[in-house]
Amino acid sequence: MKMLTATIVATTLSTAAFAESHAQTGNPMVGGAAMFPEKNIVENAVNSADHETLVAAVKQAGLVDTLMSPGPFTVFAPTDAAFDKISDESLSQLMMDQNKAQLTQILTCHVVAANAMSDAIAGMIADDNGMHAVQTVGGCVLQAKMSGRKITLTDEQGRVANVTIADVKQSNGVIHVIDRVLLPAM
Repeated sequence: MKMLTATIVATTLSTAAFAESHAQTGNPMVGGAAMFPEKNIVENAVNSADHETLVAAVKQAGLVDTLMSPGPFTVFAPTDAAFDKISDESLSQLMMDQNKAQLTQILTCHVVAANAMSDAIAGMIADDNGMHAVQTVGGCVLQAKMSGRKITLTDEQGRVANVTIADVKQSNGVIHVIDRVLLPAM
């Protein structure tokens, strides 16, 4: 009985410590995992159950070291469900070694060389009369707009992604979770 009581107390204390440490980060949970602002984009992304495809693609494209560097970066991070909107055949093709350059371009169209929190993006949208052009490190230009209180991004093919979780602070920038993979003009 003492062992059971000790186990329950230890579990309760570790759960409370986890909740307290998460509350101190001020970051939302992503993919069922706590996101810690003292960790970089890659260190946090690998813990998200909703970003397994993105993490695999970042590894395949050779972008891990870049996204672990000091930055700052704003990453619009598509979920696995966003990647599911791409056919299995197309995704498999993109993940092949011979298509690394195309995969890299697509992924870098989700990255901005700045630390742009959602309130700053919303301010730029307002300052630009409802639409703000966002230049990515991949050379794409995304159009940011507001849909109610949410930010949307339109890629160069006219596809719209919604920011579903904003302002996930990282040591080298910020992640905004999106529900669609953004594509460059082909």
